[in-house]
Amino acid sequence: MFLERATAEDLDVLLAFRREAAMWLSARGTDQWQRPYPAVRLLNTIEAGSVFMVRDGSTTAATVTLTPEAGEGLWSEEELREKSLFVNKLTVARTHAGRGLGGRLLDWAGGQAHRSGAVWLRLDAWSTNRQLQNYYLRHGFQHVRTVMDGEAVNGGPRVSGWLAQRPAHPVRDDSADALRGPQPP
Repeated sequence: MFLERATAEDLDVLLAFRREAAMWLSARGTDQWQRPYPAVRLLNTIEAGSVFMVRDGSTTAATVTLTPEAGEGLWSEEELREKSLFVNKLTVARTHAGRGLGGRLLDWAGGQAHRSGAVWLRLDAWSTNRQLQNYYLRHGFQHVRTVMDGEAVNGGPRVSGWLAQRPAHPVRDDSADALRGPQPP
């Protein structure tokens, strides 16, 4: 497997990937990702160089977005002064689930954050998806707070307001290091 930046040609694959994940999540009783994701927003993040694909031969095994941009209204001004990278849209194909790939991607992202001089690797997760929150806790993240509707720092509704972070650190094992790809923006 290898990791590379997504290109505009990956847009349809990524949208299908998200639909697959939404169906899987729905079958598990969560409303996460049930609204279609705007293709233009995804294309903008691809063009910004923030979307990464894990390829297993010609198959897309996983994807993650790694960006220096925080979700609007989630983190305080004080927190935003601490250099951080933010993980978004981490998704593993059902065909590759259960192999530790998500954890390896989180370790890769932590290594990228460390290399960029960031103090933290941060994320926001769906506020009602306890299984996902527990997954991140098992991977070394610490819950910071949960921002609910109407509580966002700069206003606006939140459905993905469970905030967590872990210190940025160098990659510690060969399996995560094997995913090393291009440097994030």
